[in-house]
Amino acid sequence: MTADRDIELRLAACDARYTQGRRTVVAALRDSDGPKSAAELHDRLGADVPLSSLYRSLAVLEAAGVVIPHLGTKGLTRYELAEWLTGHHHHLVCVDCGSVDDISVPQSHERQVLALVDEIGALASFRATSHVLEIEGRCARCA
Repeated sequence: MTADRDIELRLAACDARYTQGRRTVVAALRDSDGPKSAAELHDRLGADVPLSSLYRSLAVLEAAGVVIPHLGTKGLTRYELAEWLTGHHHHLVCVDCGSVDDISVPQSHERQVLALVDEIGALASFRATSHVLEIEGRCARCA
């Protein structure tokens, strides 16, 4: 089963259709190098997806669990495809320009992160089931 078919089934379970506009948004996110804001997506898509349709598509895709919003620096929300579509990864967030880049870490490092997440959760009698790691700093362009 292809990712597009999986997305179509998820949307159908939410009584939504996988329209051409939503397919275009998913394709743009799939081709991006990290989470993108609605404005960044609109710049990329141009007239293919009007801004009002883009916001509606993002809302529907988010409700279906196809895209995940990330609240970034200065309150800007960026969107990316859910990990069930892309695989587990982390983010490098530039505090100056606001860019967000995906980063995958070696499995040995990921095991260390998981152990730390479990330890921190246990301190509060909390059983972690997942984690998101965002490292803030300055990108090479802003450093």
